[in-house]
Amino acid sequence: MIATARRRVPTARPAPSPEMVEVVRRGLTATPRALPPWLFYDARGSALFEDITRLPEYYLTRAEREIFATQGGAILDAAAPDPRTAIVELGAGTASKTRLLLGEQLRRHGAARYVPIDVSASALAIATAELAAELPTLEVEPWASSTEAAMPRLAAMAGPKAVLFIGSSIGNYDHPEAIALLRGVRDAVAAGDTLVLGTDLRKDPAVMVPAYDDRRGVTAAFNLNLLARLNRELDADFDLARFRHVAVWNAARSRIEMHLESVVEQRVHVGALELVVEFAAGERLHTESSVKYDLGLVDEIVGAAGFGRIATFTDGGGRFAVHVARAR
Repeated sequence: MIATARRRVPTARPAPSPEMVEVVRRGLTATPRALPPWLFYDARGSALFEDITRLPEYYLTRAEREIFATQGGAILDAAAPDPRTAIVELGAGTASKTRLLLGEQLRRHGAARYVPIDVSASALAIATAELAAELPTLEVEPWASSTEAAMPRLAAMAGPKAVLFIGSSIGNYDHPEAIALLRGVRDAVAAGDTLVLGTDLRKDPAVMVPAYDDRRGVTAAFNLNLLARLNRELDADFDLARFRHVAVWNAARSRIEMHLESVVEQRVHVGALELVVEFAAGERLHTESSVKYDLGLVDEIVGAAGFGRIATFTDGGGRFAVHVARAR
């Protein structure tokens, strides 16, 4: 028997963006089904991700923070030697690590301009308020936008730019997508501008997988919250209890994959799309990939996008890397 969620009485809600409607329709009707990870980041998802970054299993944030704390000056020497350089961050979130670089830039030059870009307006609001309190002389210009939609505005910015894409966010894209995204950045900056790119390094899966499947279940809640967002914003009726979080290592593609697996045969309605989706028991909805890199792969993607790597910084354990690449 196919399980069907109880239909809720629709309530008034803002119309979803055309971009969201399109990607959800395409993802839920694809084979296999998949949704892009930017859908995680509503207010609840952004808060859950901040919780994830503090988990003992999630080494990525601590390793990258260590790099910024101990080698921030050298990163700025490579990426932003000109005091006029605007520091632009894609997927900035609450800027919890970036403020280490911003503080160093202020100490060096007395002024700095920071442009955080993120799909989550709530995360940007938190970042702006906290930065105003911690670094009151910092000029902050938040943009609530997806990375792709921000590129024309970035291209219109005058002056030198250092574009940060850190936190292993590039790992959410497969190689052609990563190259296309970085090519978009290259097209929006001038020759000599820089890219600061964070990448998780390939290592023992016994270390990597728990970072995406923690014992407390915070990552599972983060993953399932995507369905709750679809329920709220697209009038869907996903029953979260009928899906489970799955994280696996795909060695052939050098990536951790997150999925939501249907635990029963079921039918889901997405009212805003006038769509009915039937899931088989055990069928998986792919929600995120996190590619793990070596330097050869980093050079491949940044080179194909029109950048040349000029420096790489790693944490003491060699788990994570921050690269500076210059636009050719």
